Amino acid sequence: MASLYGMNDVTHLGIYDIPLLSNIPNLVYLAPTSPEEYEAMLDWSINQTDHPVAIRVPTPMIGSSDRPVQQSYDSLNTYEITQKGSKVALLGLGSFYGLAEETAARLLQHGIEATIINPRFISGQDTALLEQLKQDHDIVVTLEDGILDGGFGEKIARFYGKDSMRVLNFGLEKKFYDRYDPNELAKENHLTPDQIAEDILALR
Repeated sequence: MASLYGMNDVTHLGIYDIPLLSNIPNLVYLAPTSPEEYEAMLDWSINQTDHPVAIRVPTPMIGSSDRPVQQSYDSLNTYEITQKGSKVALLGLGSFYGLAEETAARLLQHGIEATIINPRFISGQDTALLEQLKQDHDIVVTLEDGILDGGFGEKIARFYGKDSMRVLNFGLEKKFYDRYDPNELAKENHLTPDQIAEDILALR
């Protein structure tokens, strides 16, 4: 299971997959945010024949969602805006989508209605959407359940490298972790809603 909340033994860590798989040409790597989305992605991957597909299996922490689930992913690398806001955009990848929602709730207490995005595609960028965010956002935040080095967030930061957009990447430091407490490790890497919101507010 690919998650910091999966197995925590140094020989069975599932937090290095994003840099490994997302950079394989033609491979479509998907990150579902719920069991329903996982099933839809699995059905699509079996029925299509254009691409090899890998799917991040949701962790047990992910609950069912009442959001409508897309059934086809033929339109590659298209992100889903689930809440339209301004100033701050939160990209919650896969199992960290709920973390984006919780962070948005914290920001709302400070008068910031953030945009929440479900990227869905780990292996590609929705460049049209990322360009669109420049119009009314000044901070883009990425949240990924894995190591940061070579990961999803770094690619988003590279996209905005020539612009004035500020980008915050949240994930794990590249280390071999052994028999750790997931909640403590999350705190050490600023992966709680309160910590993320504080880091965002510090930039404003």
